[in-house]
Amino acid sequence: MGTAMAAPVRLSVRHVDEAVVEDLEWPSVPLGLLREARPWRTFRWFKGQQHYSGTYWSATVGDHVIYESRLELGWLLFADFAPEVRHIVAQPFLLKADIGGKVRKHIPDYLLLTDNGPLVVDVKPRHRLEKPEVAFTFAWTRDAVTSRGWQYEVWSEPDPHVLENIRFLAGYRRDWLFDADLVGTLRAVDLDGMSLGDAFRLLPECPPPLVKSAVLHLLWSGHVTTALDRPLSAGHVLRRTP
Repeated sequence: MGTAMAAPVRLSVRHVDEAVVEDLEWPSVPLGLLREARPWRTFRWFKGQQHYSGTYWSATVGDHVIYESRLELGWLLFADFAPEVRHIVAQPFLLKADIGGKVRKHIPDYLLLTDNGPLVVDVKPRHRLEKPEVAFTFAWTRDAVTSRGWQYEVWSEPDPHVLENIRFLAGYRRDWLFDADLVGTLRAVDLDGMSLGDAFRLLPECPPPLVKSAVLHLLWSGHVTTALDRPLSAGHVLRRTP
């Protein structure tokens, strides 16, 4: 679906102190300002609401990040798990563009700062992507984002097996809960080609639950990888991260 913007895209952003800066020119907005942006919308809870809102503690950010649906929470887990993602901002800004004689507005769901540059993300159930108003909004948002040389993606339902594995591993994401010496010892071992079960038994002198949790922490943190398209088991083979 094509769009024809009649004027430059403008942006509004909410500061850490909740002050709002409006009508900035999109191409010249400093990335540092967006990195520190507060969520544009505030949470709303009411009886009978159709969405599930909450906060997720992100290891990437070292703080809580908001979400407004279970689908957004699922993708937050993916973003937090991805080694190339360095920072996550929820509802980072309000975009405005004059299209077809009308002012269009949109608040993207997330801004990710990655090793490959900024990535703006919208999260939407797959069955809603074909709705004309949704497709139109995402089309002009994509045009605006990519005009700056940034990436834009729409995320829908992920692979359920991968999601459940990442959700499980997220329980081992907090660095300070693990003994640094134990983690360091395991990092020094060549785990490439070893089964997950064998890795759990590597240090018989240590309590097994501590070793197991430290190995799973290394899997979460990307020190090693394994196939996540089926439920994790002792037979999963670990691979060295490239």
